[in-house]
Amino acid sequence: MKKMWNIMVVDDEEVMRESLAAWLREDGYTVDTAESGKEAIEKARAREYAICFVDLKMPGGYDGIETMMEIRLLRPEASIIIVTAYATVDTAITAMKEGAQEYIVKPCNPEEISLLVSRIIKIKNLQRENSILRKKLSKQYSFCDIISKNPKMGEIFTLVREVSSLRSTVLIQGESGTGKEMIARAIHFSGDRAARPFIGVSCAALTESLLESELFGHEKGSFTGAVGQKKGKFELAEGGTIFLDEIGDISPKLQMNLLRVLQERNFYRVGGTEQISVDVRVIAATNRDLEKAVRDGAFRDDLFYRLNVINIHLPSLRDRKEDIPLLVRAFIEQLGPELGREVSDISEGALKVLLNHQWPGNVRELENAVERAIVTCKTKVLAEEDFTFIGTAHPTEKQEWCVPEDLTLDDLTNRAITATLQRTHGNIKEAAAILGVDRSTLYDRIKKYNLPRN
Repeated sequence: MKKMWNIMVVDDEEVMRESLAAWLREDGYTVDTAESGKEAIEKARAREYAICFVDLKMPGGYDGIETMMEIRLLRPEASIIIVTAYATVDTAITAMKEGAQEYIVKPCNPEEISLLVSRIIKIKNLQRENSILRKKLSKQYSFCDIISKNPKMGEIFTLVREVSSLRSTVLIQGESGTGKEMIARAIHFSGDRAARPFIGVSCAALTESLLESELFGHEKGSFTGAVGQKKGKFELAEGGTIFLDEIGDISPKLQMNLLRVLQERNFYRVGGTEQISVDVRVIAATNRDLEKAVRDGAFRDDLFYRLNVINIHLPSLRDRKEDIPLLVRAFIEQLGPELGREVSDISEGALKVLLNHQWPGNVRELENAVERAIVTCKTKVLAEEDFTFIGTAHPTEKQEWCVPEDLTLDDLTNRAITATLQRTHGNIKEAAAILGVDRSTLYDRIKKYNLPRN
């Protein structure tokens, strides 16, 4: 294990430098030396070091603190030990504030040095083993970038593999933020259509006329603004998959048009006379109860049966809480580098906060919460205080709610939007997930009624 870790000794005094290096080599470590801060920085740029012993006072160029700060920029995981013959409380405090792990005074005791290095290496070995185990666990419980060890999700993964190469239509149902599009992509990219296009369309984001043109294309002059022929998403998805998100929001006219495509595998562009045939697999998704919509007459029963050939119902995050630690660590690993933050883990207390939350916005809300905590945290480990914006008190039973008198449906909707925006501190993405609407729909509503963002 010792040979896995490199150590560097930085000191302008040759006797001190070589003596310390010799002691460490006797303990079995690989040791490099540098006689100046500049040389140490160059060596750190070229090689990874687990521990660096850095003399505090070095003439010319970089002193010990400056050298330590530069090495930490290059090698954030390196443990820096400041060594000095001029020990004062102020210098010790300065060194520790700037990131030194230890502060030792010359003359150094070889036994103390051995114990100190052994303790640091032991911790690094444990951290490395934990990291390897986490990656193995993540890989074990990962399917097409979807992470879960929940039995129900495991059944869904099996079903996805079984149907991925079929042409049968799939209907994915589940609350907003449960990962419906990720399942759709998993079906497409694990099947024999993987090399062909995957085209996604949000059916809730466009008006009926725009959505019709988006799906089926249009001919030049078919309506005001149609300055040329345009291919629709069905044509663009030829040989591949079209993903129709929020299918429950389409109008009766578009329901009928879609039914024709599913039945006959052909359609006409808006304003066109040429029949266009397509080989496209349709995957639809919704957070609405389509069976209830059929009973209420809001959704065609024949279209529902055409869509519901293979049904996948995604569980909410509340029903798969064992996935929260896996998901959080995956988000930390992904978002930390993207945000330029050196966050590597989460405390048990913080995980408990997340496990106690009900997650109305599901995995999307969890990801947003982790991102916010990473941005605002002050250490490398997310702690309970980094998640104070999450409320943990939730009633065990739904309380009966009385509708205020003399309020229109628009008034009620605007109140719900305003309250949700306040709770999410103006985060449109998070608010849209909680409300179960598309972000563009929420933006339009805010603009139309001049609703406050915060």
